Amino acid sequence: MRLSLTVAAALLCAPALPAVVLAQTTPAPAAAPATPAPASPAGAGAVTDGASAVPAAPKPDVVVAKVGDEEIHLSDLSEAAQTLPDEVRSMPPQVLFPMLLDQMVDREALVIQAKKDGFANDPQVKRAISRATDQVLQNAVLSKEIAPSVTDAALKAKYDAEIANKPGEEEVHARHILVDNEDQAKKLIDQLNKGGDFAALAKANSKDPAAQNGGDLGFFKKGDMVPEFADVAFALKPGQISQKPVKTQFGWHVIKVDETRTAPAPSFDQSKEELRQQIIQAGVRRALDKARVGLVVQKFNMDGTPMTAPSPTANPTSTPTTDIPPTPGVTPAVPK
Repeated sequence: MRLSLTVAAALLCAPALPAVVLAQTTPAPAAAPATPAPASPAGAGAVTDGASAVPAAPKPDVVVAKVGDEEIHLSDLSEAAQTLPDEVRSMPPQVLFPMLLDQMVDREALVIQAKKDGFANDPQVKRAISRATDQVLQNAVLSKEIAPSVTDAALKAKYDAEIANKPGEEEVHARHILVDNEDQAKKLIDQLNKGGDFAALAKANSKDPAAQNGGDLGFFKKGDMVPEFADVAFALKPGQISQKPVKTQFGWHVIKVDETRTAPAPSFDQSKEELRQQIIQAGVRRALDKARVGLVVQKFNMDGTPMTAPSPTANPTSTPTTDIPPTPGVTPAVPK
């Protein structure tokens, strides 16, 4: 029952995604579930050898159910499967197919009932349908504009130009002791300067979980830490200890650097998804720029009064500067 409800929720509530996003940001769906193999009468597309009948392969858009006068096709199930959670979509076809078919029948039954009840003429429903139609149209434009540019060749070219063979980012392997006040941190620095063991003092005094490992934070990049901590850590040389307590939002730190290194450039496989997102985002930007050219746009304040008119020198057909996609969820967020 739980699994059936999961499928139902995914089918009835999951928003449609553009083809380019499905193709580029989700794992490839399992092969479309095939219809069970009933015995086919001879002469109805079956191949016979005189002893047994072998059903012909189903047509791509074969009808798999009828609900009243409405037909449900195999392609409808294939599209619906793309919205399912990975753990459901990976189920064996012979398990997923009947479950998915039942849910599609339920969905169609609800649509028929809604039409009988007159919801198609409800103003609020009409607005929702209009918004859904707009999103489908937006997705169609974005798919057309973006899909051709998101290829393995384009990703590799971008990787070679921007990442490959360039020096990696500097990393520091450091330890720290985190305490609540500056005086305690100063006393620890004094003990360390007199030969105290950093790992032992960290275990005894630090309130950070890393205390159990002697305060060891492993290797990290500068951007991985808060600026106050990172600035001091990256200024120290291997073996050095910060001679002044370092204040951050977490408390007072005593920092020791064990070693430094330059990390190798990330591999193509490691970079591929981020590069993909960058290309998709650039494609969205191009599509928005193209769509805005030549349009007269008027904006109004929340009270309905016109916003300040653009200066006379402004080009009314200039491309927009916003990076906000037209519809939330149309494109995946670009990792920082």
